[in-house]
Amino acid sequence: MKPPIGELTSVFKSFDQHSVLRDLNWRIEPGSVIGLLGRNGAGKSTLLECLLGLREIDRGSNLLFGESAQHLSSATQENIGYVPQQSDLFEWFTAQQMLSYFQSFYPRWNQAKVEQLISRWDIPTNRLISKLSVGQKQRLSIIRALAHQPALLVLDEPVASLDPSGRRDFLRELITDVIERETTVIFSTHILSDLERIAMEVAFLNDGRIKLQEPLDNLLENTVRIIGDTASLPTFAKELSRKQISAQQSSLLVQLTTSELAQAQHNALNIDAIGLEDLFIELTA
Repeated sequence: MKPPIGELTSVFKSFDQHSVLRDLNWRIEPGSVIGLLGRNGAGKSTLLECLLGLREIDRGSNLLFGESAQHLSSATQENIGYVPQQSDLFEWFTAQQMLSYFQSFYPRWNQAKVEQLISRWDIPTNRLISKLSVGQKQRLSIIRALAHQPALLVLDEPVASLDPSGRRDFLRELITDVIERETTVIFSTHILSDLERIAMEVAFLNDGRIKLQEPLDNLLENTVRIIGDTASLPTFAKELSRKQISAQQSSLLVQLTTSELAQAQHNALNIDAIGLEDLFIELTA
C-alpha cells in the first residue's frame, strides 16, 4: 500500500482567538481526486494553505510526501502545483516573463503544454499581468500550476472567475491530462455541478473538522433522507445528521445498506433520495 500524499493529524489553527481548524484529521491518498466542500468562512482556504505549509499550524502534525509541510525539500516542492483563490501572480511582469521565470525552477516544465494552453485560452503573453482581465489571470495561474506536471495539484476555487465555457474547457483539461496521469487533485469549489463531473471523492469541512469524506458515487447511491415517528425510527449503522421536525417527527440523513433499506421500507418510513446540493446543505449547516 502506498503511503499517503498528505496526512494531517489533530491540527489546530486559530486567528485572533477564533478557532478555524479544530482537532482536524485528514488523510489524502495518492491518485485521489477530492472535492473540498464547506460554507463560506468554513476555513477551506486556511486548510489548503496549512496542508501546503503556507500557514503554520498552532498544534498537530502535518506531513506532505512524508515530510513536514513547514520544511519541504526542493524535490518535494517541485511535485506540488497550487492555484490560490486570490491571485499571487507577479503583476509587474508580462505573462511570458513570469512563465519563463518559473520555468527555470522546474526540470519537468512542459513548454509544449504551456504554449498549447496559452493559444487555446487566448492569453496575451506580452501584456503586463496587471492589465489582464480577472478571468485571464485565473487561466494564467492554472497554466503556471499545470506546466511542471505536479504529482499533487491543489486548486482553491480555480474556476470562480471563468465563464461556463472557460469552466468546461478547464475541467476537460483536468480530465484528459492531469487526472489521466494519476495526479492527486484537491480542489475547493462552490459550483457543485463542476465537482460532480470530476471528483472521485468529496470531503465536507464543518466546524473546523472534516466531517465526512466518501467516494462521491457511493455517497449519492447510498444516502437517503428518512422521515418518521421519533419513537419508531430504527438505529442505522451510519447516521449523518438528524433534525427534529416536531415532537413526534424526525428527519434523518443516513447511509443505508441493502438490509437497512429493506428494514426502513418494512417500517413504512418516508424515504427520499438526496442529491449533492442537499447533502452540502445538511452536512455543512
